[in-house]
Amino acid sequence: MHFRILLASLLALSTLPTCRTARVGEVYDTYPTYEGPDLGLTFQQGQARLRVWAPTADKLQLKLYTTGTGGTPAAEYTMQKSTGGTWVYTLPAQPPGRFYVVQATIEGRQMAEVPDPYVHALGLNGLRGALLDPATVNPAGWDEDERPPLQQPTDVVIGEMHVRDLSLHPQSGVGQKGKYLGVAETGTRGPGGVRTGLDHLTELGITHLHLLPTNDFSSVDESRLADNQYNWGYDPLHYSAPEGSYATDPADPASRIRELKQLVQSLHRQGLRLVLDVVYNHTTAVSRTSFEQLVPGYYYRHRPDGSLSDAAACGNEVASERPMARKLIVESVAYWAREYHADGFRFDLMGVLDLRTMRAVRVALDQQDHSIFVYGEGWAAGSSPLPETERALKANVRKLDRIAAFSDELRDGVKGHFARQTEPGFASGQPGLEESVKFGIVAATQHPQLDYARVNYSKVPWAASPAQTINYVACHDDMVLWDKLAAANPQASEAERIRMDVLSNTIVFTSQGVPFLPIGDEFLRTKFGSHNSFNQPDSINQIDWTRKVRYQRVFTFYKQLLALRQAHPAFRLPTQELIQQHLEFLPNLPPVTIGYLLKNHAGGDEWNNIVVLFNGNRQPARLPVPAGRYSVVLSGDEINPQGLRQLEVSTTALEVPASSAVILVQ
Repeated sequence: MHFRILLASLLALSTLPTCRTARVGEVYDTYPTYEGPDLGLTFQQGQARLRVWAPTADKLQLKLYTTGTGGTPAAEYTMQKSTGGTWVYTLPAQPPGRFYVVQATIEGRQMAEVPDPYVHALGLNGLRGALLDPATVNPAGWDEDERPPLQQPTDVVIGEMHVRDLSLHPQSGVGQKGKYLGVAETGTRGPGGVRTGLDHLTELGITHLHLLPTNDFSSVDESRLADNQYNWGYDPLHYSAPEGSYATDPADPASRIRELKQLVQSLHRQGLRLVLDVVYNHTTAVSRTSFEQLVPGYYYRHRPDGSLSDAAACGNEVASERPMARKLIVESVAYWAREYHADGFRFDLMGVLDLRTMRAVRVALDQQDHSIFVYGEGWAAGSSPLPETERALKANVRKLDRIAAFSDELRDGVKGHFARQTEPGFASGQPGLEESVKFGIVAATQHPQLDYARVNYSKVPWAASPAQTINYVACHDDMVLWDKLAAANPQASEAERIRMDVLSNTIVFTSQGVPFLPIGDEFLRTKFGSHNSFNQPDSINQIDWTRKVRYQRVFTFYKQLLALRQAHPAFRLPTQELIQQHLEFLPNLPPVTIGYLLKNHAGGDEWNNIVVLFNGNRQPARLPVPAGRYSVVLSGDEINPQGLRQLEVSTTALEVPASSAVILVQ
């Protein structure tokens, strides 16, 4: 997340008390740990019991309030010290309040009132937990909700989106604009009658909808929603409860829970799976968190001088390697999968987290459903005291089972460097990036024809399986693809940039691995040049549905491109060995071109041989291809699986137009 530098300065501002001492090193290892499954608020026959881990507390008070903010406590109880550093209290059957907080006394100092770290139901702005069992506020039919079928991970096609962006445009046709329920709406239409919202997602053909963070975050004041505040939400306050600003009534704890479940239910009914974007690598301002108010210092990594380390570039980084931090992360992920039927998780800055924690996440999810898809950013935003060999970085993905990472090699190879906006990539005619693009085509796996020394970033393959690689050319971070192409090619006409755009994602969606698309790019979404829109207004971030009408031909191509991939298993090979066996790069190609053959019914495909050709040059190029009779199924922005035309190649060279792709089949 490139909003982090600005965010870090904001997070440093806080007024809540903290009890930080320079406990660096082994001190935290002496804290007792709790192994039980009942941390947080649990319910038996409707009666609530709270268990909180606070081993350094001298005393822990439980306070009940009748409202989510303000007022004075309706009741106060002293919690009893229990095993493993925990404190416990069983509430009366009819508690005198609806909301709760705990307040620790540590080394004689009274800390701030906070919900417990496992809180699942919240009042306004997450200031207080709610005495509410989320299982009691399910939407009708929730028990019958099922995940749509998924045969193998390489069948996954991810579309990324922010909850507000899908519906905020005045012509979106969505009633519940900016809300969970807006994502759940069907039958919505926009300008010219085009499908919008959820109907657009199903029309496009993705399998998984990746939502930017929907857990409770701190940057939007839920009491002032009329101000139309905007934030991506990468400043988590509570890990295991939904964000209130997307609910119709953020002051009602049941609203956010029920409505997020309705979103999931609606997606599942439409055949879509849901990926939650989870941010366990850091928190909002440290002193605002339950972590710091209950067990000061424990949940965060520190430098030798006692200051907070900051591999997340947000002011802090979570010490996932500590047993109780790991336990909370693993149980939080498992909770979202179990209680909200989430089908996948995208880990923000996964490279900050330790390998053992990510392995434990995979094991916990497998206990529910092996098809739950896990991926993340295989990098950090700064240095960390935890050694690189122990972190879930891209270079260590082979040490993880069925966890994927983003391939920035293909991303920057195709479009140009993410941060140097005016620098072009392969799709804009930049030479020297062919091997980086090919690295993505084979999904970061081992392939005998690649010269890894010429790849832009990784000099060795880092994926053991194509299912461990996310291929993409754009996401919410940095410029959207259309804006990047404009910045890197200021003299190009719109028609030329459209060809570059179409070529860019043709590469993504014909590559092995798992393709990823930010929603709106399929009709040339623009953020007017913004490269970091994390807190910019809806006018910058919203999906403009008039562009779907204006660029209907581009959208139609994208829809057909996704359908082509889904119809042909040659583009979705499940193992490295099958890629090595069936994918052969063509030799002796001119600069800024790539060609390869998917041969011998790859993956059991009905097509025997598939020739894929990419010309990134700004002028036509002649590419040598095996002689024979072919059917052209893709040329530029046209697709027809039955064949656009027949072609006899006898000269063993084929002219490919400027900035375009051609796919030939036998």
